[in-house]
Amino acid sequence: MSGAHRVVLALTGASGAAIGLRVAERLASRPEVATDLVVSPAARRTLAEEVGATAFERLVGLAETVHDATNIGATIASGSCRTAGMIIAPCSMRSLAAIAAGITDNLVTRAADVHLKERRKLVLLARETPLHLGHLRNMVAVTEMGAIVMPPVPAFYHRPQSLAEIVDHLAARAIDLLGLPGGPEAQAWDGGVD
Repeated sequence: MSGAHRVVLALTGASGAAIGLRVAERLASRPEVATDLVVSPAARRTLAEEVGATAFERLVGLAETVHDATNIGATIASGSCRTAGMIIAPCSMRSLAAIAAGITDNLVTRAADVHLKERRKLVLLARETPLHLGHLRNMVAVTEMGAIVMPPVPAFYHRPQSLAEIVDHLAARAIDLLGLPGGPEAQAWDGGVD
């Protein structure tokens, strides 16, 4: 698979695991995209708590390659592994802080660091509320390094009728930020009512 269409998807332990699962589903529906998946131990627990006991197996089945979060020698830990970008959905405040500080103690943070140093797209769905000054400073730091911070704040202009529609729209927006070929995933604002 061409590196131009390879996407790294990581899930960390913050709430919002359904968004990461939906990103994986959307990426899997695109035959031109190959997904490298990393799931932290905390994310695996959150998936089970929030989505269900079989969510991890469903997620793994959607990826071309699944990497152990402790394997900092995996292909995606090197800049020589070409990708179209990386999405961390959800991104815990712990992971955000580690990325901001350049701490690469697991594959999620190492792969994120590689994306920053190689000037590739890194989209962080930072999930916490409310935010204290440390969270905000870490968001500024990663933004200054080139990451895109996208807190999973729902849009209501498309009048979602369910939680699933909100999750789907957030996943689509995250994928759109990578600028993959084939056009936007998310429903665009149409200008409103005249």
